[in-house]
Amino acid sequence: MQRSLWRDGNFLTLWTGQAFSHFGAQVFELALPTLAVLLLHATEAQVGYLNAAAMAAFLVVGLPAGAWIDRMRKRHVMIWADAVRALALATIPLLHLFGHLEMWHLYLVALVVGVATVFFDVSYQSIVPSLVRTDQIAEANGKLESTNQIAGLAGPAVGGGLVSLVTAPLAIVVTACTYVISMVALLLTRDHEQLRAPEDHAPLHREIGEGLQWVFGNALLRRIVATTAISNLCSTLVFTLMPIFYLRILGFTPAVMGLLFSLGAVGGLLGAMATPRIVARIGEARTIPISALAFSIAMVPLPLAAVLPQPAAFAMLVVQAFAMSFGVLVYNITQVTFRQRITPSRLLGRMNASIRFCVWGVMPLSALAAGWLGTALGTVPALWIGSLGGLVSALPVALGPFWRLRELPAAEAAGGEPATKGPPAGEPAAEAPAPPSPPGA
Repeated sequence: MQRSLWRDGNFLTLWTGQAFSHFGAQVFELALPTLAVLLLHATEAQVGYLNAAAMAAFLVVGLPAGAWIDRMRKRHVMIWADAVRALALATIPLLHLFGHLEMWHLYLVALVVGVATVFFDVSYQSIVPSLVRTDQIAEANGKLESTNQIAGLAGPAVGGGLVSLVTAPLAIVVTACTYVISMVALLLTRDHEQLRAPEDHAPLHREIGEGLQWVFGNALLRRIVATTAISNLCSTLVFTLMPIFYLRILGFTPAVMGLLFSLGAVGGLLGAMATPRIVARIGEARTIPISALAFSIAMVPLPLAAVLPQPAAFAMLVVQAFAMSFGVLVYNITQVTFRQRITPSRLLGRMNASIRFCVWGVMPLSALAAGWLGTALGTVPALWIGSLGGLVSALPVALGPFWRLRELPAAEAAGGEPATKGPPAGEPAAEAPAPPSPPGA
């Protein structure tokens, strides 16, 4: 009988650190825009700049980061990234304490944290195969992602409460402490990653090109990248303006906004738990277009909250966030596991960085567009543009070959359109779960 990873002390050390890290990230994601909107009175344009700064690194350093990471120990990269994030965040409460905190400080901290997060996330999505056996990758990813969703349940609600009780700058201290805990856990974790020999290193531009060629040379991955990029483009437009929509237009308090995020995250947790059963029932390949249709449709009702009474608006937004989180998690778990499975270990960093460059690189541009549209048209019309535009995102996978298949191809058959339909109906899916970053990893 295969030994559960719950009895693997090394994996549990990593898991514990990441549980704290994910929780802290949820607190920060609520505290930072709340600080900007309520304490520094940020405009729509300034909120757009802040969100763009937080995500600019994926566009600017996303591609070379993958090539660099494939030359380094991924666990060591994650340790340094945690240290940088903790130190950067610590400057916010200090500046606030001495009365010097301004919007440009938030832009700078968001940019630094974003760069460190690029290196951390690409390494994180590439480290699992060096920690566990190949037949345990699905279990490991499932446990890590379920924990991420549990953090998504508690983090926003706790973050909203902390912001109300001790103000947003001090709530950010909690996130800095969780990154320190993650760093310590990584120092205690052991991996069996084998570094590539120096003579195997090609010039950086060639290694970047090899990663891009691997991603775009696969017909199924091309469609997944297109769906995820369009979804992120539209949803970032919406999410950038959400703090203004919730806190100013709907009149929610930070605590209520945090509770709303937490209740919506229940859908993500259930999606992570349900993915293996969904994949076993309808097949890995068909799960991708079905989940993409689900989360793209679920985003449409969000702006309707502006015309509803506050209690009805809250209830509708909980249902909307629940449905969207469920679909996003099922989609991300399925597609990230597929790409982990088919990619050679020497290309994992570059594969993940190439995809992140494409699907997260659009996000800072979208955040800037959100600020411009919110200023020119108003927050609610801008939300309608993003929500309705998201319907287009499902088309690349919904109109692709996924419906003809049951399972996605294994590594040896993944170079283009698969030639076979995979295992017969009724056989379990190959592998599932992996860490996502909604709306697409």
